Amino acid sequence: MSSTDRADQRLAWTRQALSDPTLEMEVASADASFRSYWRTSSGGASWIVMDAPPGREDIGPWLDIGARLAQAGLHTPAVRASDVEQGFVLMEDLGDRLYLPELDAGSADALYAPAIDAILSMQSRVSPEGLPAFDEPWMVMELELMPEWFLRRHLGFLPECEDWDPIESAFRAILNAAHAQPQRFMHRDFHSRNLLVVAGNMPGVIDFQGAMRGPLAYDLASLLRDCYIAWPEERVAGWREGYRQRALTLGLTDAGSDEFARWFDLVGLQRHIKVLGIFCRLAHRDGKPGYLADLPLVWRYVREVGSRHDEVRPMIGLLERVIGDIDITRPRGG
Repeated sequence: MSSTDRADQRLAWTRQALSDPTLEMEVASADASFRSYWRTSSGGASWIVMDAPPGREDIGPWLDIGARLAQAGLHTPAVRASDVEQGFVLMEDLGDRLYLPELDAGSADALYAPAIDAILSMQSRVSPEGLPAFDEPWMVMELELMPEWFLRRHLGFLPECEDWDPIESAFRAILNAAHAQPQRFMHRDFHSRNLLVVAGNMPGVIDFQGAMRGPLAYDLASLLRDCYIAWPEERVAGWREGYRQRALTLGLTDAGSDEFARWFDLVGLQRHIKVLGIFCRLAHRDGKPGYLADLPLVWRYVREVGSRHDEVRPMIGLLERVIGDIDITRPRGG
């Protein structure tokens, strides 16, 4: 189907769903997948339409997980109408006040407090039953995006046999730390571009369709070691410890401070190593080069956090030798 045909189909469906034959639509946002979001007004209210083209996206998980989160009291967009066959959802408009531009040194505590509340609510009140497991094959698949897309495709470096030893040893430590943690509901993309400042029941939570059952510290690491904004380590440690103490009270874990800090570091590394590959894949395969601008912060996390852990440090040395002082926002691969 052409983009024009899809636009006509989307408009006709929305007009019928809202019983408004004259409404028009404008782009609200797009994301890293094939989904797009459109805004319209009708009946004195603003609405968002999610367009998830069949064959490329499935709105079923979005509807299922959104309902689970809403039932647990989280603020997800309320659904007015949906059509699984055509790939459309008409939903409440939560606005466009993303956390990211609102975050600064003065606002962070006030914004992160309800976001951490939301993580704890998801983990204690949302069932992960029926969700895919964030298991070893899945984590390995994600980790291997880094050597393929970041090293080979982006930087033009093909690891030799001896280079794989430090990479595989680091991956093993990361996998072991993920296995050691309690496995709970995991949003899997809980960060400042997927959280909204809203009038009530903060935050607005979006982009949850990839939720899985996975390690306890993952969403917290996604939030506090965000790929788009960084904080001094002492602030991150304070927020992390505050979360851990509340998780203890809720019976989510019995981990001590040092053990939980290790879990947090290593599961965060799993995410950031994956993201080095994902951002390069988005640029080189999907024609979205804007993500390359965020590579330096992700590499900084990988380098700083990985250097703290004996099992990961040799891989960091390898990456340092490959990267040197080059500008990693610029492709060097063939």
